[in-house]
Amino acid sequence: MVGVRGLEPPAPWSQTRYANQTALHPVALKRELFFEILKNHPCMWSGIICKNFYFVKSFCIILLKKLGFVMKISRFSRIGFILATAGSAVGLGNIWKFPYMTGEYGGGAFVLTYLITILLIGFAVLVAEITIGALGRLDTVSSFEKLSNNKNWKYAGFMGMNGLIIMIFYSVVIGWILHYIFSSIFYGLPENIQTAQDKFSNLIANEVGIQILWHTIATFIVLYFVHKGIKQGIEKLNIILMPSLIIILLGMLIYSMNLDGFAKSINFMFSPDWSKIDSDVIIRAIGHAFFTLSLGMGAIMTYSASLPKHINITKTALIVTFMDTIIALIAGLMIFAFLFEFGESPSKGPGLVFISMPVIFAQLGYMGIFFALIFFLALAFAGLTSAVSLVEPSVQYLITRLKISRLRATVFSGIFYYILGLSALLSYTSSWGEIFSISGTPLFDIYEFTTDSILLPLGGILMAIFVGYVLPKDQVKKLLSDEMGKYYPIWRFSIKFIAPISIFIMMLSLIGIL
Repeated sequence: MVGVRGLEPPAPWSQTRYANQTALHPVALKRELFFEILKNHPCMWSGIICKNFYFVKSFCIILLKKLGFVMKISRFSRIGFILATAGSAVGLGNIWKFPYMTGEYGGGAFVLTYLITILLIGFAVLVAEITIGALGRLDTVSSFEKLSNNKNWKYAGFMGMNGLIIMIFYSVVIGWILHYIFSSIFYGLPENIQTAQDKFSNLIANEVGIQILWHTIATFIVLYFVHKGIKQGIEKLNIILMPSLIIILLGMLIYSMNLDGFAKSINFMFSPDWSKIDSDVIIRAIGHAFFTLSLGMGAIMTYSASLPKHINITKTALIVTFMDTIIALIAGLMIFAFLFEFGESPSKGPGLVFISMPVIFAQLGYMGIFFALIFFLALAFAGLTSAVSLVEPSVQYLITRLKISRLRATVFSGIFYYILGLSALLSYTSSWGEIFSISGTPLFDIYEFTTDSILLPLGGILMAIFVGYVLPKDQVKKLLSDEMGKYYPIWRFSIKFIAPISIFIMMLSLIGIL
């Protein structure tokens, strides 16, 4: 019987044009059949939709997902997001930079100033960055574009590219750490400062091939976990490495408690000399509080786009800030205990990790080799968890804006920072240093100065202004006021006034204007 046009039943399988296409991939075949039904029976579909719209809508969404037309949104688990965000924040700065800055800027005076600034500025900007990511749910550029009526704000989202610029030299440093792990096992430890100094100087000046090898290995490790995605790559990496890092540092802290130098370490870090607190100490403390939380580079914002549903943003930011701070304090206590135990000065500067600590471990005999191994492993873990967060923003941008696969986006990002990383690496060598320098300044130092002193502070200022003045006040209040309670006005005041002004002053100081 012939019915109303468009409501005829579908032709039997044997009469369709797909009957003999046995070589067609099953998923492709399903898609062809799906569109054939929509094309030949529009009235039937419209009638069903009118009668039961919500059922058909849900059915179609599920069907489209199964057929591969709708991308599944990958989200962190709650613990995965916390550990990944903490992994981004806890980097080489916590174990390496914090102790030597504490030593150089007055011990307890610097620590106290740092703790105040990380609460007033670091925490405030961290909440702001998570807020943008949670509301935007896209890459950094698209999130700013989506949340603002002024499309020029999308250019603020290019802070997500800051991570790739940092990776240019960060990957080289991770390579040095991997080399020291290998060297500690097979070649032993230097027995005095001069030997340690010569060893490190020879590595960065003459061992070009060795540096390229470890830089390459570091790049492959980072790109492997980034290309695996949010759940299978980044979350799994942090779930393994972050607890391992904490266990290693706690183990070394417990051992250091048995040293006579531990009491001196506590006194040095927590007994502030008020006379040493000046504008320079405050500026450095603000800078470290800002940098140590991985702010201004889009990493936290990108992670927050995959924030699990119904998570408390304020509580999560507090946990991340606490973990970041406590790991820095543990590292400082442990390192200074070893330094004071063997009569070394706490103000060793950047050479603390690669020069002073190996010599101290050497004085512990075979136990020292073990401590050197786990110490550099802790550094490697901290570096790798931060590194994946530095690459992820650019990968998400390429996936969203250029519609390419995660693998291709990861490869493109990796090639960019790997090749430029070679220029940073060669800028310290004796044979190539002059070529890869500008006005006598190695490219390594130029990359580091540009990101630390200009790009990251600028990113932080833009985020504070965006959340404080551009995002609708009611939208932010609805998201955060219940979580913060009576502290919401304090946070609001900080993000509108304290944070942007402080970061701006810090940036002017770092680039030498103030």
